Amino acid sequence: MTILDHKIDFAVILTVNKANPNGDPLNGNRPRQNYDGYGEISDVAIKRKIRNRLQDMGEAIFVQSNDRTTDQFKSLKERAEAVEELQKILKSKESSPDAFATLACQTWLDVRSFGQVFAFKGSGKGNGVSVGVRGPVSIHTATSVDPIDITSMQITKSVNSEPGKEKSSDTMGMKHRVDFGVYVFYGSINTQLAEKTGFTLEDAEKIKQALVTLFENDASAARPEGSMEVNKVYWWEHNSKLGQYSSAKVHRSLTISSKVEEPKSLDDYTITLQELDGLRAEAIDGL
Repeated sequence: MTILDHKIDFAVILTVNKANPNGDPLNGNRPRQNYDGYGEISDVAIKRKIRNRLQDMGEAIFVQSNDRTTDQFKSLKERAEAVEELQKILKSKESSPDAFATLACQTWLDVRSFGQVFAFKGSGKGNGVSVGVRGPVSIHTATSVDPIDITSMQITKSVNSEPGKEKSSDTMGMKHRVDFGVYVFYGSINTQLAEKTGFTLEDAEKIKQALVTLFENDASAARPEGSMEVNKVYWWEHNSKLGQYSSAKVHRSLTISSKVEEPKSLDDYTITLQELDGLRAEAIDGL
């Protein structure tokens, strides 16, 4: 296992077709939009999908969603205490936050990738632990290339929830979707933080594979199978720890613009990649 010794930048272009990519619970679960009408997918939602894909690949993940747990634990503390060395630290009167963070990074890929805040009360007479881990993988919020159009429809159910005298269709509420949209998000992997968490070159390859297959095994009522698709992943590997260029400049080298007034597919967009001297982008098609 070789610790990552060079900076990495990446970008992901994805399409949404009649789906709700990321509903806003404070706005009736409508697809997220900024004040200018552009669609958004939060970085938290993207990291959740990456964790799910890594979990599908057989990797040990600390922050598992309740409907995809691969163990019997119902809380993060229970999952941490299942590791004998971590349990000893939690039970110790002289707990070592640094030792706890190091062991957690060695145990779970998402912790050494994205970081994690551990704030657990002690077990028995232990003092517990309170420590934050900064991960090397940072991800931006995904934003649509053009403002999105949101279609809303009323949905009902055709059976009574409770026993009643007569049959009725109870109104369930509203369902919202983006008819079509092209989104892009960017990210980077920092070598200084990789050294602290033990993030390796092999881990970086796993993150890349997770990005390429981001929406595999991710179907739901709001995102039917095939409605969300990764089209391109651009992967820049610098030749030094600090990188030849800033992440902002690397990300700006990729531009996407629509060729028609009302784009209906990715073919209606022009994707341009400006070459940076000494830094080549690996372009990977989504599956």
